[in-house]
Amino acid sequence: MGGVSFDGGSPPPSYPGKLTPYVLLTVLAGAAGGLIFGYDLGISGGVTSMAPFLEKFFPDVYERQQSITSTNQYCKFNSPTLQLFTSSLYLAALFASLAAGEVTKKFGRRISMMMAGFIFLFGAALNAGAVHLSMLILGRILLGIGIGFANQSVPLYLSEMSPYNYRGRFNICFQLMITIGILCANLINFGTAKISGGWGWRLSLGLAGVPAVIILIASFFLSDTPNSMVQRGREIEAKALLKRIRGVDDVDAEFNDMLAAKNEADLVESPWRNLFGTKCYRSQLAMSILIPFFQQFTGINVIMFYAPVLFQSLGFGSDASLISSVITGVVNMFATGVSIYGSDRWGRRSLFLEGGVQMFIFQSLIAGLIGWRFGVSGNVMDIPFWFAAVVVVCICVYVMGFAWSWGPLGWLYPSEIFPLEVRSAAQSITVAVNMAFTFIVGQCFLTMLCSMKYGLFIFFAFFVA
Repeated sequence: MGGVSFDGGSPPPSYPGKLTPYVLLTVLAGAAGGLIFGYDLGISGGVTSMAPFLEKFFPDVYERQQSITSTNQYCKFNSPTLQLFTSSLYLAALFASLAAGEVTKKFGRRISMMMAGFIFLFGAALNAGAVHLSMLILGRILLGIGIGFANQSVPLYLSEMSPYNYRGRFNICFQLMITIGILCANLINFGTAKISGGWGWRLSLGLAGVPAVIILIASFFLSDTPNSMVQRGREIEAKALLKRIRGVDDVDAEFNDMLAAKNEADLVESPWRNLFGTKCYRSQLAMSILIPFFQQFTGINVIMFYAPVLFQSLGFGSDASLISSVITGVVNMFATGVSIYGSDRWGRRSLFLEGGVQMFIFQSLIAGLIGWRFGVSGNVMDIPFWFAAVVVVCICVYVMGFAWSWGPLGWLYPSEIFPLEVRSAAQSITVAVNMAFTFIVGQCFLTMLCSMKYGLFIFFAFFVA
């Protein structure tokens, strides 16, 4: 069926069609939704390492930073409230993604993307103008709602617009945009940290509105997907659009499969009940839960949204920590290109396996290096340049492994294994699980680092294994 993506049991269908300029532009514009997620992943860690921001909203952490020159490096940033600033976004995204499933199904992928841009823009404005911690948290919650809608709709949009033989590469454009967003955030943090007057953090948070404007404008010009149009009874428009995006007139086979999928979906009264109550979906459902769970418990977001804080905790100066996070951002972006090139050539499974082995080895090395240098006490006044360089290299190789495996494939694989009748509900499950464990990692990381010391990296390496 046109609504069913390949699940490993049989080869994907082959339909007539070619890569048209129209579909290339729409896919790239749609993938810009990843910028929203990526920018926030990168921006929060840099902002929470800026002294003026800490002084205004988290004075206890600021005083700990300023008044003690020799302290346990593992515990310098330990603050449940500071963690809540980062993690509240992902808790909001969790609940928003569940609601977004119904919106995406009833009104289409494009409307859901438009809502994501609008809500995220409002949240960015609220954060930039924040004068109280409650205002800051409310802004983060709105950002989370926007991310919940974007992460639910964009992978579906890319999967359904792309020709089958380009689906893997185009869907990974979403992850590539996430990495670009992370890199832009790291570069912006490096620049705004040097602004005199202590208001640079406002600029960093406010510029989150830029990717929101991009997806908001793009959603006004994008067409919806043929699958979504068929699902909502607009068959004539869907077939015309399918001819346009495939660049051929012979689209009967693909279109008839879409109609068959739609007719089957109409027989399903409750996609949620069907998803959880029907045996034929159990293996896919297990993957849609386990893949985002393990994606987060690789520990990648410890690096992504706490990178400057992590590097500073390891004894890097404030400038060095921001530079190091920029380096990992560059590595992350370029390594994602390997997945774009290889996901359709080498297969999803081989990349999952290779990336996992690579992450395990280098996360174990990071744990060994930090344990050797900092021990359990964490009382280290300074660190030699060679040690800092080795840690950054190990983190970069670890990030490479994630960027061409569990990063992009963690979004691609679940989006392409469900039939149309339960696809929106299933994607909501994937996003909700992802956001739930992103919230848990974000809320617990600084406390776990203080309590578990270098053992925290062994903890994540266990889940990678």
